Amino acid sequence: MKNVSIYIDLVFCLIVLPVMAIIFPIERWFHHFPCYVIAVGAWLYALYLLNRVLTVPSLFRCRRRRWLGLLLIAVSVAVTCIFANITLYNPKPSIHDLGITRILPSVQQYQQAVWSLFMIVEAFSFAVGLLTQANTQKSRRLAVEAQRDKAEIELYRAQIKPHFMFNTLNSLYGLFLTRDEKALKSLEKYISMLRYIHTTSRRDFVPLHDEVDYIQQYVGLQSLRLNEMTSVELKTDIADNNLQIPPMLLVTFVENCFKHGVSPIERSNITVELTEKQRHLVFYTRNRIFPVRRIGEHMGIENCRKRLELLYPGRHRMEISDDGKYYQVNLNIDL
Repeated sequence: MKNVSIYIDLVFCLIVLPVMAIIFPIERWFHHFPCYVIAVGAWLYALYLLNRVLTVPSLFRCRRRRWLGLLLIAVSVAVTCIFANITLYNPKPSIHDLGITRILPSVQQYQQAVWSLFMIVEAFSFAVGLLTQANTQKSRRLAVEAQRDKAEIELYRAQIKPHFMFNTLNSLYGLFLTRDEKALKSLEKYISMLRYIHTTSRRDFVPLHDEVDYIQQYVGLQSLRLNEMTSVELKTDIADNNLQIPPMLLVTFVENCFKHGVSPIERSNITVELTEKQRHLVFYTRNRIFPVRRIGEHMGIENCRKRLELLYPGRHRMEISDDGKYYQVNLNIDL
């Protein structure tokens, strides 16, 4: 579609616009006012390019970019108005004047030409731009679906892999042997987590409350296998639990904390903070780094980065800090 839109642009600029301009007495105006005709022609081509490259795409972006698109439309109208209000001549009334000139005597023919060509450029550029953006949205949706499938596969590899299941089951087994009162509740959490993974694996978005609840259960289960050398701090403050978020997007960073931030002989602290206010989500994790060589250990982080770029283009900011001792993630999403 990208090449097709380029061909349409060339056809319009090289054929359609010149043919539409020929309808008006361009030769006579060019003979008497060459600078004016060249300036108007350059403006019309610049306007078409501006709409295709910046104005129309801005209208499909975030709220701030939409304001930019509306501002560019207003500026385009203002500049065209300036060209149309330039007085080149004051012709005498003639019985040969036809069309709109007789209805609006104060509007000269060259002014009609400027506004007519402006409307043609605006209409054509917006039509092609909307078609291009619609195709872009479709391509992005297909890419999101493909990325979701990849994320789902990565999710099962990361969350349901044998060592996670065996470590959790061993912790549960120990609780049952010691007849710990938390054993049954922990088993319920484990079953609930498996059910959540199964039910959300094919969904694009889930309520933020469900995702936060899953993270809390995940942290609680992972904490079962930790000794006194590791402390875990989890803070959540959600104003609107009904907001939607892609499933399993944030837990990858939490899992990364337990992958690389736990040691049985050295003290460490894992911090996970999740806050939401006025549809703005702030997610933060921090953990010690204990080097452990794993195959594909950064695959989950890169997967989340790509999902964020596809799902929240221009509406998120992720900063990752790794100084060799501590690993920090700061993620901001405009929901």
